[in-house]
Amino acid sequence: MLDQKNINTPSGGFGGKNVRRWFYLLFFVFLGMYLWNSSQRAEETTWGDFNANMLQQHDVDKLEIVNNEEVYVFIKPDKLSKEQYKPVSTNLIGRPHPGPHYHFRIGSVEVFNQQLQDAQQDFAPKDKVGVVYSKSENWLSGLLMWLVPLALLAFFWLYILRRVAGSAGTPGSSIFSFGKSKAVLFDKGNISPVTFEDVAGYEEAKTEIMEIVDFLKKPQHFTRLGAKIPKGVLLVGPSGTGKTLLAKAVAGEAGVPFFSLSGSEFVEMFVGVGASRVRDLFDQAKSKTPCIIFIDEIDTIGRVRGRAASFQVNDERESTLNQLLSEMDGFEPNTGVIVMAATNRADILDPALLRPGRFDRHIYLELPNRHEREAIFRVHLRPLTLDKNIDVEYLAGQTPGFSGADIANVCNEAALIAARSKKAAIGMADFHSAIDRVVGGLEKKTRIITPEEKKVISYHESGHAIVSWMLEHVDPLVKVSIIPRGKSLGSAWYLPEERHILSYSQLYEHLSVMLGGRAAEMLIFHETSSGALDDLEKATKQAYMMIGELGMSDKIAHISFHDSSGLREAQLYKPYSEETARLIDAEVRRLIADAFEQSTDILTSHLTRLHQLADLLLRKETLLQDDLELILGKRPGQNPEKTTKEALSGT
Repeated sequence: MLDQKNINTPSGGFGGKNVRRWFYLLFFVFLGMYLWNSSQRAEETTWGDFNANMLQQHDVDKLEIVNNEEVYVFIKPDKLSKEQYKPVSTNLIGRPHPGPHYHFRIGSVEVFNQQLQDAQQDFAPKDKVGVVYSKSENWLSGLLMWLVPLALLAFFWLYILRRVAGSAGTPGSSIFSFGKSKAVLFDKGNISPVTFEDVAGYEEAKTEIMEIVDFLKKPQHFTRLGAKIPKGVLLVGPSGTGKTLLAKAVAGEAGVPFFSLSGSEFVEMFVGVGASRVRDLFDQAKSKTPCIIFIDEIDTIGRVRGRAASFQVNDERESTLNQLLSEMDGFEPNTGVIVMAATNRADILDPALLRPGRFDRHIYLELPNRHEREAIFRVHLRPLTLDKNIDVEYLAGQTPGFSGADIANVCNEAALIAARSKKAAIGMADFHSAIDRVVGGLEKKTRIITPEEKKVISYHESGHAIVSWMLEHVDPLVKVSIIPRGKSLGSAWYLPEERHILSYSQLYEHLSVMLGGRAAEMLIFHETSSGALDDLEKATKQAYMMIGELGMSDKIAHISFHDSSGLREAQLYKPYSEETARLIDAEVRRLIADAFEQSTDILTSHLTRLHQLADLLLRKETLLQDDLELILGKRPGQNPEKTTKEALSGT
């Protein structure tokens, strides 16, 4: 954690101990005042009770009329021994009560005097009770009326300031420490448990990162040749690719102080706090060189400045970014302070932050390929109890497009499924169920679906299956199911190949497959349904991408309106004319219509197989690759290494 010596409250400040001392002092003062006032308090009575039980019994010593509105009754000391006076004979601390002992209110002094005179008309002169008049102010009530609101207001502000201090640093920090950095320090006594052994794949990224670690450990190996260490390293990649995990591994391997915090921790509701925390962070880093500063989600404070059309300008965020740019630019060469940052939105970062001299190195972490996924699987499978037939290579092939976080989730889900079934070890079937769960969502066998709806779903999924089976450039189909999962009522699983470039034929045939379900519904039931909503949405987006971004249209020619910088995302206008927009819309409609016609032609020529596949799907609900081959035959041009059943059995 951060060094406490610089941020603790000085003696006599607003620290927790001083607040408690003042609280206890005021509490005991008010308690003493209350007890003293209670010890002098008289018991309330009425004129009738006073006249009958006290005055006529000759027990009253004197009367005192205060402020012409209240009468205080003093009982003779020798009469306090009577049973009726025992409650008022002593005060709260057990000493004799000097009086007044009773009190009651009057409406008029003249009327009271007349009543008192009439009540004592038969008394001897020596037995008549005297009356004393006095003026008095209840100073305690007045004092409490002023002090209590002030005390409550003072404690309220102390509480608010303490909360502000608590949100700015460690417990016990002062109200003036909310401008201090909240970075977590990994040092000799607090070492990160993650190392490079826990990071699978990304060998190129680890090589570059390890070079920086070597520089911090042995800078003379580089400086003797005149080399300068990079001031900043930016980790860029989709969510779940291991950016933060790689930074934790650097903290575990470096053996130097490592400051870690999130970009959101710089900005608070108070103006100037972000810039103050940036200054404090770099001051601490310079005092512990060589060291590493890691800022996660740097896009929180590093967005492009001065975008008038974005409506997102935040002066506090921009001042924080300006201070960060100033601190990074102010480093002397080879000071031993390196800034690492991670983001999945490098397209919205300010260019001044990305230039050489600030973030010199940009390390891109893409989604892992098949070999990297296999290595990631082996890391996450270490702590699991596995069956002997686990094929890690096959699992890597079944999870294209999965990130490291997705693979970790698959391994955990497989363990949960096996434990739920009371198995001794995790098998391949558990991993298949886990992959289905991650891709499609939770299986909902209890969802009520009418026979008519189930029939429509079976023909819909059969249409997808047959069209994909007959087209050459579509990924191999491995499973079809009409069991609801997540928001979908049915689904088809494919085994995508590792491709970096997609041709027009591949995209066009994929578009036909997406429209195969709607084509089957039209062919069999002669009407459309809402079941194709997701397919239509994906097909429309892909068609607009093909025409507007990839230039796959003769009429649009080789023009792309793709924005790789991300600076146009908040603009209120399109980067092309209305005529071009109409042309794009027309080409998209033509492309989708041609793909739909191709799907319809394929299903029409294989109508018998469509009926057979839909009937089998209604009976079994889930069809594997071998079931598909029984009806559709071997897929043209495809020769899979393993069928799904072989993979499930581990053969």
